[in-house]
Amino acid sequence: MLAYTIKRLLQGVITVWFIATATFFGMHAVPGDPLAADKEVPPEIWANLQARYGLDKPVPEQYVIYLGNMLKGDFGISYTQQNREVNDIIAEHFKVSATLGILAIVFAAFGGILWGALTALYRNRAPDIVIVFLVILGISVPSFVFAALGQLGVVNINNALGFTLFPVAGWGTVQHMIVPSMVLGLGTMAFLTRLMRSSMLEIANSDFIRTARSKGLPATRVFRKHQLRNAILPVVTVLGPSIAAITTGGFVVEMVFAIPGLGRYFVQAVQQLDYTVIMGTTVFYGAFLVFMVILVDLVYGLIDPRVRLE
Repeated sequence: MLAYTIKRLLQGVITVWFIATATFFGMHAVPGDPLAADKEVPPEIWANLQARYGLDKPVPEQYVIYLGNMLKGDFGISYTQQNREVNDIIAEHFKVSATLGILAIVFAAFGGILWGALTALYRNRAPDIVIVFLVILGISVPSFVFAALGQLGVVNINNALGFTLFPVAGWGTVQHMIVPSMVLGLGTMAFLTRLMRSSMLEIANSDFIRTARSKGLPATRVFRKHQLRNAILPVVTVLGPSIAAITTGGFVVEMVFAIPGLGRYFVQAVQQLDYTVIMGTTVFYGAFLVFMVILVDLVYGLIDPRVRLE
């Protein structure tokens, strides 16, 4: 297990290095100047700004400095937000994105397991057909469409009730969190529902299920104790990447609902060519995703020894 753990950690470090390298050279290949808003200042001040951000050095030297600072956990200073470090932006706003992501993954996991089990239980009947149709919609429709429909639904509900049940935008209370988290979790819930349905149908034809039935066990006990518990394992496998994907993929939802999360600042950084914020958040998001994948692999390796042997 130790060798397997070390191997996965080394693979994770290489992956993060590749993400950092690709992001660095990709940003330097993008046309434009991150300090374009300051071009009206005198030449000496312009030169000082270039020196402060290291833009007066050759790109390979900037890359070496960037990697050295990244190893120390320093992503630099924002180009557009005065005297604000990227580390502070990540520390302050990732908490909001993480809260939204956790609520979304709880909603997605609970709904995916429930609806997936129901579709398998009522296979080829009305509940299965309806849920599968909704799953196809959930996978096919982009998140910004769900976000806009969610806001429209909130407005209509508030107008019908005559008071504000759910705020249309903003952050800070439980009411602010409910609708955005549901919108953010819809796509993942649809994917988990489809995965759970396939797993349930595969388990239903297994030998140990037929043996349990032949022993005369009640159908509800066979379903709950044997079929459902074993069918959840593939869902657990993808939960790690799903948590990271939801936590780091709420850009559109945060923008539509005016949520002060890290995704919203990332979008603003892209619009303003804020290199340090873009690179810092991309590497942070990439490292977080890699960490969650490794964590799930290690947990699965403890559960199933065949993973370690393979």
